[in-house]
Amino acid sequence: GINVEIVDVEADNPPEDLIDLNPYQSVPTLVDRDLVLYDAAVISGYLDERYPHPPLMPVDPVSRARLRLAEFRLMKDWYSLVEIMEGDNAKAADAARKQLGDSLGAADEVFTVARFFLNDEMTLVDAALAPLLWRLDHYGVKLPKSAVGMREYGDRVFYLESFQESLSEVEREMR
Repeated sequence: GINVEIVDVEADNPPEDLIDLNPYQSVPTLVDRDLVLYDAAVISGYLDERYPHPPLMPVDPVSRARLRLAEFRLMKDWYSLVEIMEGDNAKAADAARKQLGDSLGAADEVFTVARFFLNDEMTLVDAALAPLLWRLDHYGVKLPKSAVGMREYGDRVFYLESFQESLSEVEREMR
């Protein structure tokens, strides 16, 4: 229910205003009045605090810290492999694909603990994880057959109306 204007950019040809707004010229970049934020985790945290209903992080500090750590690990362990897969080194990309599939498969049990990732309610970690899982086929990542919990988790998240509404046309074509 938040009014937004989304501007798609090409990574190798950033628009002049992105260069002026963000010293890293990275996406996503959020402009909210006089505030400019970059880094997906910073933007997500800000939006959760600015528009707190429904909250996307637990209210107690211990649970919130656990989920922030899970999000940190998600970015460090899994999204770093995506960066390699998107790179120019085919051999490294193939190795990263295999490593990501194996790592996700090894984590399958975590996806069976609760309805969402380590929580009964959807959190920012789910919002960070779902796009990665949505793109697995696009990236050529193969999950082991035993990753039943992860597949069921993906189905729960992917069929949420809010997730479906968040997809761009390009993202819809990935699956």
